Amino acid sequence: MEKYSVKIDTFEGPLDLLLHLIQQSEVDIYHISVSTITAQYLDYVRTMQELQLDVASEYLVMAASLLEIKSSMLLPAPIFEEEEEDYEYDPREELIYRLSEYKKYKAAADYLKKQEAEAGTYYTKPFSRSWQELKDKKEDTALPDNVSIYDMIDALQRLKTRAAFNKPSSAVIKQETYSVEEMIGSIENMLASRHGSCLFADFFMEADKPKVVVTFLAMLEMMKQQKIICTQDGNFSDIEVHTAGGTTYGK
Repeated sequence: MEKYSVKIDTFEGPLDLLLHLIQQSEVDIYHISVSTITAQYLDYVRTMQELQLDVASEYLVMAASLLEIKSSMLLPAPIFEEEEEDYEYDPREELIYRLSEYKKYKAAADYLKKQEAEAGTYYTKPFSRSWQELKDKKEDTALPDNVSIYDMIDALQRLKTRAAFNKPSSAVIKQETYSVEEMIGSIENMLASRHGSCLFADFFMEADKPKVVVTFLAMLEMMKQQKIICTQDGNFSDIEVHTAGGTTYGK
């Protein structure tokens, strides 16, 4: 398998990942279980590294901070002076404050983004350049709002868990090499054979680890190039992959 590194705008930082995990667990920020969140966070970081996604050092710093908080929660609370005896020490306090502030700014940013999109529908004017020129100039495109990179990683983790139960007790190992370009062609062919729509899980059936990694990277690359889109009805439901813009490959 050739080395292929992908960086996309959807990674907004470790606080964004933590907020995603907390919302997914349907718990309040002020009542987070550090032990549970730390385990889930480390699973995500390991999976991102496994997929050769660009994991910034800040993700690893946050992992270390979570482990430190988890360790502090296991130790006896420090003893304060008499005038501070009413204060109850909580190692999560700083993290909770940062998460609550991040949530406020994220909500404000989402609101402004929606306002901008709505305002853009009020007036129209002819393009000074062709759509293709604008597309060529546009830089990396984030994943669609419907499905985030975290949703895709979560779906892949569930597939890996399912595959572990079905793994045979013995197997013949055969070395194979894959490239992202070849895998993009394979994905296009599979979509063409199924009228432009497949389940996310269909691309990872009976695939070995190198093929899983390259398939996932190929899918991200195709989303960045606006060749495919992914949709999901709700949390933990199946992710569907569609050709973008009504394109049917192989025609």
